[in-house]
Amino acid sequence: MSNYKRIYLSGHYYFFTTVTHNRTPIFKSPDHVQLLRDAFRYVKKRRSFDLLAASVMPDHIHCIWRMPEGDSNYSVRWQMLKTAFSRKIRKKHPEKSVWQPRFWEHVIRNEEDLIRYLDYIHYNPVKHGLCRSPCDWQYSSFQRYLKAGFYEPDWGLEYPSSINEMDLE
Repeated sequence: MSNYKRIYLSGHYYFFTTVTHNRTPIFKSPDHVQLLRDAFRYVKKRRSFDLLAASVMPDHIHCIWRMPEGDSNYSVRWQMLKTAFSRKIRKKHPEKSVWQPRFWEHVIRNEEDLIRYLDYIHYNPVKHGLCRSPCDWQYSSFQRYLKAGFYEPDWGLEYPSSINEMDLE
């Protein structure tokens, strides 16, 4: 058994990756992406957190959360989210396992770290060959950041140097 220790800090930002069982491309279906969005809303109503950014790939999810002050338990939120989604999808596919156990997290250390992980999330669909530009990927928070002026429309047409040496999956 692993003796991996998670760091729980209330009010902090975290980058997460969670993967589907055997990397099954569950999220290729727009209906399944909608079920995932519904699961996020369900959990946020019961255990609040801020979802700063996300990108949903066919077989995994990257996101950044900000935990509320006084509550650092992101693990219970992931358990709730995976359970809520699994219950919905098993109505359609009862024979399938949905998630790999666990998830990967990284405590965001400072603003530079936050920007690097935002870039990583938004460039990830391009990295996986799912689109030519982050603007083209509909299952990401990129458009929200573009409208806010954080990114230029042509950002991500070239490999962003900010994510050099970030090989997270």
